[in-house]
Amino acid sequence: MLRKLLFQYQDKRQLVIAVVGAFLGMTFLITSIHYLIKVNDFGKGADILGPNTVIVQKKVSSFNTLNIAKPDFSLSEIEQMKKESFILDVKPVESNNFNITIETADPSVPRFRGDIFIQTVDPDFLNIKSKDFHWKQGDTLVPILMPRDLLVMMNMFMSSKDMPQISDELAMDIKFKFALISDTGKQYISCRIIGFTNDMPSVLVPQSFMTWANNRFAPDAEQKITQIMISGKENEFGLVEQMLEKKHLESKNAQVAIGRLKSMVGTLILVVLGISIIAVFLSGLVLIQYLQLLLSKNLYEVRTLMRLGHHPNTLVKNFFVYFSKVFGIIGMLSLAAFIGFKLFLDSVFESGGLYIDTGLSLLSILALVLAYSLFALASYLSARKGIYEQNNG
Repeated sequence: MLRKLLFQYQDKRQLVIAVVGAFLGMTFLITSIHYLIKVNDFGKGADILGPNTVIVQKKVSSFNTLNIAKPDFSLSEIEQMKKESFILDVKPVESNNFNITIETADPSVPRFRGDIFIQTVDPDFLNIKSKDFHWKQGDTLVPILMPRDLLVMMNMFMSSKDMPQISDELAMDIKFKFALISDTGKQYISCRIIGFTNDMPSVLVPQSFMTWANNRFAPDAEQKITQIMISGKENEFGLVEQMLEKKHLESKNAQVAIGRLKSMVGTLILVVLGISIIAVFLSGLVLIQYLQLLLSKNLYEVRTLMRLGHHPNTLVKNFFVYFSKVFGIIGMLSLAAFIGFKLFLDSVFESGGLYIDTGLSLLSILALVLAYSLFALASYLSARKGIYEQNNG
């Protein structure tokens, strides 16, 4: 009876408009947050390189052939690139100055041997635990990250010997050894695969091992930097591409394509997210305005009920419960619509070649809970203020 008395002068049209606006805003809000997270996570865990990271070198031209242009980077060039606002960091990729081979050292597999090229990069650019990718002088085992192309070559070798091919897991259990060769001799040291990379054409070793090996087996050789790693800011990969073109640098097409795709999709989702926040905010204002209008139309009833002994908190509770139910219905409808959108968009991304994680993101659900909480709190404060003003008056 009390609720019926308080809500007898409702204008359903304004309520419907506010509910529809809040529903659309909250649906697009949680959808955009979900896909912003998933797109930014795209590619993580598939390789050892960090996000928005590319390996670049100078473009080869006729000037390089004639030894007019230098293929290596100077420290001043690296420092100049670091100053760009869209660049997070730039680090050199160091290479071996001595000859090195890798071969199997496991009696359970046929002997495989090949000349290789080893490199090292700053650990901050790698998605790998530093404790796994660590070496110090005196260690008998060197952890390595192997290019997947080398594993393919090993499997071709195994196939030619009528041997079973090697999976990633099995390759990480096989014992290998390096042969480090200089003009004065050769030294063997055991190594173990701890991961694979699709982007690096060389075997990656820890920085400490590279420094020790270069100093021992090529002490007089000059260390030239022919490749660098560039980490760009989120959603600004287009600026990185422009810089590469301007400075006549190049990278693997796959790295550039992934970075460009993430930047474009991420920017689009950010625009949708901004519009969604504005829509949620405006619909919230309309709902609060509707509550205040409802209070103003029921001033006589509110004052009469308080004179009859009803505590103001009881009246506040009625308004709060009513609008909490409205917000709850909007939240559940938005969640249902989000799940429907997600099923559709996941299939669209998959057909377009963007294989993102299809699991629910916790942050998007938390955003829905936060929006509901803010709506409920605003309705409570607004109802409390309006009713207590009448009580004091």
